[in-house]
Amino acid sequence: MGEQAGHIDPDRENFGRFKALPRDTPIHMLNLVRFKPLATYPAGHSLAGAGWTGEQAYREYMRTIRPVLERAGGTIAWAGGFDCVVTGPAEWPWDETFVMAYPDAASFLGMVKDPDYAPVVVHRQAAVADSRLVRFSPK
Repeated sequence: MGEQAGHIDPDRENFGRFKALPRDTPIHMLNLVRFKPLATYPAGHSLAGAGWTGEQAYREYMRTIRPVLERAGGTIAWAGGFDCVVTGPAEWPWDETFVMAYPDAASFLGMVKDPDYAPVVVHRQAAVADSRLVRFSPK
């Protein structure tokens, strides 16, 4: 059985569902991330062949995305390190778990359209083997 491709970026159908929801209310985005053992940058990128781990590339993404997040009003509402599963399967496949808060969905959409987003999201794409990005309405 071959290895399934992970979920790295939103597909058109899921992103369409996101955009169809109200854009003027606060949102929380649950981020679950599993890193690649080695980051895979596109050919020609300055870090292609640098031998970075997926975790190193993801740390670079989080460092370089800060100004874009700040312009969008995004903040980390919660982040935590995994200890153990109490109810459910013992395995936890995620290396990074956090919740981002945005003033509204329009702010999130503005962030991904920010011209400074594309040059930094390459680090995330190089780092991530699989992920989930889930929108919630804060209560």
